[in-house]
Amino acid sequence: MKNHFALFLLIFASSAICYAQSTSLNTVKTDAGLVSGSTNTDGTVHIFKGIPFAAPPVGSLRWKEPKPVTPWGGVKQCTTFSASPIQPKPDEFGVYTREFLIPYQPISEDCLYLNVWTNAKSSADKKPVLVYIYGGGFGSGGAACPIYDGEATAKKGVVFVVINYRVGIFGFFAHPELSKESGHNASGNYGLMDQLAALKWVKQNIKNFGGDPGNVTIAGQSAGAMSVNCLVASPLAKGSFQKAIAESGAMFISGQFGSPTLQEAEQSGLKLAQQLKANSIADMRNIPAEDLLNKWQARPIVDGYVLPETIAGTFTANKENHVALLTGWNEDDAFVGKLKTAEEYNKQIAEQYGEKATAFLQHYPGETDAEAARSQINISRDQIFGVQNYTWANVQSGKKQAKVYVYRFTRRLPAAADFVKYGAFHTGEVAYAYDNLKFLNRPWEPIDQQLATTISTYWTNFAKTGNPNGAGLPPWPTYNTTDAQIMILGETPAAKPLPDKAALDFMVGLMGAK
Repeated sequence: MKNHFALFLLIFASSAICYAQSTSLNTVKTDAGLVSGSTNTDGTVHIFKGIPFAAPPVGSLRWKEPKPVTPWGGVKQCTTFSASPIQPKPDEFGVYTREFLIPYQPISEDCLYLNVWTNAKSSADKKPVLVYIYGGGFGSGGAACPIYDGEATAKKGVVFVVINYRVGIFGFFAHPELSKESGHNASGNYGLMDQLAALKWVKQNIKNFGGDPGNVTIAGQSAGAMSVNCLVASPLAKGSFQKAIAESGAMFISGQFGSPTLQEAEQSGLKLAQQLKANSIADMRNIPAEDLLNKWQARPIVDGYVLPETIAGTFTANKENHVALLTGWNEDDAFVGKLKTAEEYNKQIAEQYGEKATAFLQHYPGETDAEAARSQINISRDQIFGVQNYTWANVQSGKKQAKVYVYRFTRRLPAAADFVKYGAFHTGEVAYAYDNLKFLNRPWEPIDQQLATTISTYWTNFAKTGNPNGAGLPPWPTYNTTDAQIMILGETPAAKPLPDKAALDFMVGLMGAK
């Protein structure tokens, strides 16, 4: 009888432990072990920083597909950010102050970690999940930037996950020897593979953090948005997410971030190895990480594995992952140097575009210095970002297989140094989208707080249902190519026809999809 009673107590205790683990978020079970985090000041949001989702890509794992994490015993304390991916020193430049940049330290090749914010009360809550992918031109960035803080999003009922991925040469280096050893006859897209590994981790583990693995939105800005575009196009991402948000970035049209073929990237890799006097990949892996910085133009590659063909080709063949899309770009999404005078500008356009110059100047005029300055900003914006997201919206709308919502962010951030040069600058919308104005040292006005509430609510509504609309918000119509209605996100948000549709159509025709 005593043995039976002891057995009963043992079963009861085990059940209680399992129940506690399934309901409490103080300690959460992952597929590699238990983790604990912290809470925000009012105790409403659980925060987990630095959860490993793949083995450290160091030594022999440099330039390899991410490998599983080695399980650990006990409870891993996840209360501080991990190292950011190795990259050049994150110094401030232009309008990009510390809030937009990774911390100075730590920075390391050992960087495959993610962070989770959740206001779920238990693992049974099944809240929608948003996985954020940072920008940085594929050569910089990290999950510890203040503007990527997830507390505000979590408070709105969405589990927020922000991930690290390898950047620069460590994330996108290709070489024939790497392709041969891969088992897929491919190399170069390690940063994208990291993102895929993080999504796999989310699918396997996010339920224990109160998230719904069947209701996942991937979101990103700039190179993060280009990454989102790649993931939507990749067969390896099938079933990993149901919705996508792409802020200022896609890869439909060849340009600054055109994707090389695997053969082109491998040849570049061979040339670099020769320059570094490395006779093998083993030699390359022995070179100190710091000596490899700024040695490679990092960008996704049409490798035949992660990306079987170009983005445009994938969508033309209707092979993409069909998911709802929210996309757009900023009024001043531009990178320009010294602005030319009207005379200089008109001369350049005539020399560059020849017989098309007259039509070009109809869309991007330069009768005065001020008009020429504005046109130079618009050209940069449209060539780098506008045509990409515009093309994606048009392609998706035309198929009628998944809804698409388009925006233009027009709010000039207070204290931006020079309106002509910055204005509603690239990345400026991120703090609004995730309700993180408090992290930026700017003289915010009431309209900014109101706009942040509006935009972040649109974003979380979309993450919840695939539709940004909700009570108390200006109606946001789905986009179609007939009336081209978009949401203008400025001082007074409102839906309007895309104001420069004709210019974008002209630019798309000029640049061409490849």
